[in-house]
Parts: sequence; structure tokens; C-alpha cells
Amino acid sequence: MNETADIRAILRDLRICVVIPTYNNAGTLLEVIRNVSEYCADIFVVNDGSTDATPELLSRPDLPATVLAYMPNKGKGTALVTGFREALKRGFRYAITIDSDGQHYASDIPAFAETVALYPDALIIGSRGMKHDNMPQKNTFANKFSNFWFAVQTGRRLPDTQSGFRLYPLDKMGNMRLLTSRYEAELEMLVRSAWRNIPIIAIPIRVYYPPEGERVSHFRPAKDFTRISLLNTFFCFAALLYGYSSMLVRKLFN
Repeated sequence: MNETADIRAILRDLRICVVIPTYNNAGTLLEVIRNVSEYCADIFVVNDGSTDATPELLSRPDLPATVLAYMPNKGKGTALVTGFREALKRGFRYAITIDSDGQHYASDIPAFAETVALYPDALIIGSRGMKHDNMPQKNTFANKFSNFWFAVQTGRRLPDTQSGFRLYPLDKMGNMRLLTSRYEAELEMLVRSAWRNIPIIAIPIRVYYPPEGERVSHFRPAKDFTRISLLNTFFCFAALLYGYSSMLVRKLFN
């Protein structure tokens, strides 16, 4: 058995699948799927209402993935929940999420498996670091902003709360009903997992930022930053009313 087959077998033994949410990333999607398939045999691609060539690409008979699709676009949070529900239905214990824009390296997938084997039921988040070629300045500010409020709301510190390359412990999270449906949903899942005293572990990952002219981003700075700010405001109050006491009670009785 070669190294790639070994890794695929390890992920299957640990009941790990990969969920790839996608919206209008036809230029990079197939390469991401192919790269992921070298490490994982169980892939769910969630087509979040794409209006480009994505549906045609995902209809290929040789595609090494299960496709979930709906219209119209509902947001990344909805896409992730759709993938998680299907994964739970099929008996998976963990789901690794990876973006479809080619920013992440599938070769980091084994590191997630190695970490969760040591720390079962942990939420593993890939930490990108803040010094990379072509990294937009707004990303650095947004991440520091998010890291600060996450620490306020949970009492925990993380180096990269905005990374989309994660491993979620589906059994531990249960049927978490999200209040949000777009980019801010990843922050919501992180905060609410912390309130459930789910261990959250950061591991280093590599990241690729294409030159500005080649970059495809669906993040809407004004709208999405406003939504994230409103969510942070809500969570600050919720932490006082529920979050801190929930973490304390769970710590005392678990």
C-alpha cells in the first residue's frame, strides 16, 4: 500500500470526510477536488447556488466526490450545514472543511487527522499566520479584530479565527442550529463550540494568495463586515448571559 492509500485508509478509519463549499469558483474547483481526493476518498462538494460553469463541472461522471446542490445562493454557513448533515447521515464523525478557491493546500489534510487522533472530539483550526506573499492588508486587520472578540466572548485565545480550513467534530457539535448563514457562520460555530467546552486546537497550515488581479473573493467588505460586527455585539451580551456560565457548569460536571 502506498503513502496516499495509507492516508486515505487512516481518514476512513477515523470516519473523516471533507466538505468543500463552493460558489462561483469554477476556475479552481476541479483542481481543489482532485488534490483533496489524493488524501480523502469521501468528499462532499456543496454547490451553493453557483451561476457560472460550476454545475457543468460537477456533472462530470469521473468526479471523485458526492455533489449536493441547491438554488439560489444561500451563503457559506448554509453550505457547510448542508454538508455536515449529509456527513452525519452517512456515519462520519468528523468533517474537514476546505475552501474551493485554491487558497489551501490539500497536503495539510494529514496534519488534521494526526491531531484529532491525539485529541479526539477537538475542533482543529488551521492557522495561516499573518505574513504571506500577496496577503491583503484587510485580512490582517479583520483577523486581529475577530481574534480579539473571540477571546472576549470565550476566554480563549486563537491565532486565526477566520481560517476556513478546519476539522469539525460532528458528534460533539450535535445538531447545532445556526443563527447565521453566511461568512459569519464560521465564527458562530467557533464561539458556540467554545461555550460547549469543545477543545479547540490550532495547527499551522500553508496558504496561497494569488496576485490581486487573479484573486476571486465573494466577501463583501461593507455588508459582511457589518454582519460580523453585529454578531460580535450579540455574542458579547450572550457570553454574559449564557456563555461564561455554560462553560463553567460543563467544566464542573464533565
